[in-house]
Amino acid sequence: MISQFFCHLNIWAALLAALVRLILGSFWYSPLLFGDKWMIANRFTEKSLEKGHSLRMIALISFTLSFLGALALGLFITSDSTAFSGAGMGALVALFWISTSKANTCLFEHQSLQYFLIHAGYDLVGYVAMGAILGFWHS
Repeated sequence: MISQFFCHLNIWAALLAALVRLILGSFWYSPLLFGDKWMIANRFTEKSLEKGHSLRMIALISFTLSFLGALALGLFITSDSTAFSGAGMGALVALFWISTSKANTCLFEHQSLQYFLIHAGYDLVGYVAMGAILGFWHS
């Protein structure tokens, strides 16, 4: 029964989508885009970022989580989908599921609007890209 649920998923497309989201994140949270504002919103310093998990471990976990997200998104993308409809589905998922959940968390944690917008923006752009890849390469 579970195999029927996942039978139309393209693992290669999901892997590519996860890789693209990981690459996007490396730019999104870098000084090239929103890294400095993200650090301020989180009260991070260069020194505090050196503590904790290694960058290699973070990238591996992030890739794995993005892959799981791509698989889940792929469940909503049919063989009739296109890159455009897949991108639209990614936008809907990011806006109405992920961002609303993050907004609630930010409210209860008293996070700033800037903090929310940085993360929600990354999810929106990332899921639009993943949806476009999955919609384009659906079979």
